[in-house]
Formats: sequence, C-alpha cells, structure tokens
Amino acid sequence: MHQRKIQNTSVRLTELGFGASVIGNLYRVTPADDATAAVDAAWEAGLRYFDTAPHYGLGLSERRLGAALRGRPREEYVISSKVGRLLVPNEKPRGVDTEGFVVRDDLRRQWDFSRDGVLRSIEDTLERTGLDRLDIVYLHDPDDHWRQAAEEGMPTLAELRGQGVIGAIGAGMNQSAMLARFLRETAADVVMLAGRYTLLDQSALDDVLPAARELGKSVVAVGVFNSGLLSRDRPTEGMKYDYRDAPPALVARARALAEVCAAHGTTLPAAAIAFPRTHPSIINVTLGMRTPEQVGRNVELHEQRVPDGLWDDLRTQGLIRSDVPTGHGGRDERCL
Repeated sequence: MHQRKIQNTSVRLTELGFGASVIGNLYRVTPADDATAAVDAAWEAGLRYFDTAPHYGLGLSERRLGAALRGRPREEYVISSKVGRLLVPNEKPRGVDTEGFVVRDDLRRQWDFSRDGVLRSIEDTLERTGLDRLDIVYLHDPDDHWRQAAEEGMPTLAELRGQGVIGAIGAGMNQSAMLARFLRETAADVVMLAGRYTLLDQSALDDVLPAARELGKSVVAVGVFNSGLLSRDRPTEGMKYDYRDAPPALVARARALAEVCAAHGTTLPAAAIAFPRTHPSIINVTLGMRTPEQVGRNVELHEQRVPDGLWDDLRTQGLIRSDVPTGHGGRDERCL
C-alpha cells in the first residue's frame, strides 16, 4: 500500500490506517479473537499504521493492539497513541464505563497535560502495549486545556522527539480551529482531524488545512463517515451524524451526494474515504475496524477508483464548497 511521509519527519504512513478505538469495545463488545483477527487482516492487506489511545476502552484497545502486533517486525509499522487522559483507580465504580466503551470501570480518566502527566501516560501506554517505543504521540482532545497542553504537554513531546524517543508529535481533536493553533503556535508535526473535512463538512478549509499547507505540516483524517451517515451507498433516516441522529436535511444532502457518486460509477462511502486525500496536506485516512470483514470492506473502498470529475460535479451542484482543491488522489510529491 502506498505510503506518505509526515513532512519534516522520517515517519511514513500507509494512506489507509487502522483505528483501534472499536477493538476497545466502543459501543458494544468486540470478542478478543475478532480484534486479533482484524489486526491480522489489516496487516495482510498492507496496512502499516495503527492508532490507539488510553481512552479507548480504559486501556483495552492498547492492550489488544499491542498483543496483536507482537511478533511483527517493529520497523515495518507505525503506531500512535495519545496523552492527556491518565487512567487512575476509580474510587466509585458503577460496573461499566460511562463514556461509550463496554468495559468495567475499575479505572477512570483523569485529565492531565502536564509534563509529569505526559511522561506517565507514555510509560503506561508502553507497559500496556508491550512496545519499546511509540512512533507518534498526539495530545488527545485538549479543547478545554489549551494552556497546559500547549505550554507543558507539547514541549514535553518535543523534548522526547528531540531525543529520538518519538518520531512525530501533534494533537487530535474533533474541531479544526484549535488544531490550526497547534500547527501555528507549537512544535506539532501532524494533527489528527476528526470529522471536519468530509463530504458533509469542509470547515477545516477555514483554518487547519491552510495552516498545514502554509507551514509544510501534515494532517491525518479520521471520522470521514461523520459517525455513519456517509458509510452506506444509500443513506437512510435514523443514521448517525457526529454521534447523534442525523437531521432530515443532512440525510437529504447525503442522498444527493450518493446519487452523484452513482452517476460517476462509484459509491458514497468510497468517495467519503477518497475525498480527504484530495487535499495535499492530508496524508492518511484512518478508519475504525472491528472485524476482518470490516477491514476487507474498508480496503476495497479505499482501492475503488473515484474519478476527479466527481469533485467538479459536486462543486457545480453546490454539494461541496467551491474552494475544495482540485482532486489529485492525494499524491503530493512533497509528502512522499
């Protein structure tokens, strides 16, 4: 699978990445055997970028991903995790996690972007995964913690990068404005952008994407299906958009997008995966994958040809913004 480099680093990502949040039992239980089989299927398909976080299943995702990758040649894959939520003993457990993961809540999350918190979080992640190093570390959802994240967390990551302990550093969020600040005002190499550069939301064109282009930095796109509304050939009522039931107007817009995709000989989910990579600063799309079947479908969608004429047609019909860059399949030679 084609790889692209995080600019100004030596870290290279396959254009499709494996998102491990779902193998941390996001929304429902994923059997351990399914999680392992999903990672194995991703490896066989050529994926070499795997993303996880302590938040995902209170460490379950990290443990499962580390176990599934054990024995693989370490130099052949890239793994990222995140800091900002320490896992500490839960003094008042209720039996099950309250933040979307079907796991016991013997632990709880504690916000901490301090130097000590970052170092402890990385140490804990290495212990859970069984790895000797992380390739990328992101500050995780620092929306309400800008000062500590920017003034303590990021400098700590930059120090580790300077020591060669980490290959690249950045931040991951569901908003784009603060990610632009991280690119412009801190030592970040890369940001993980969730849901803000999709067929239904191109707001990242107002801030983080121009910043990345201007500064020669890179972006990883996640949440490209906007929680599900773009995941089927024919969107229906009751599908989710940004974790909530999609309003009728958005469902109608998704259906209009699907019709144009069909007219160009492709599908809505294939176009949803291809769309972010039409921007030269976006080097990777990472998708959550729970089973080998999901891996196979996502790889097939990723490899499906999406003609550049589709983007022109969507612009003309007002279904995407007029300032969306001309499609080029994400192949920007500066990033190779």
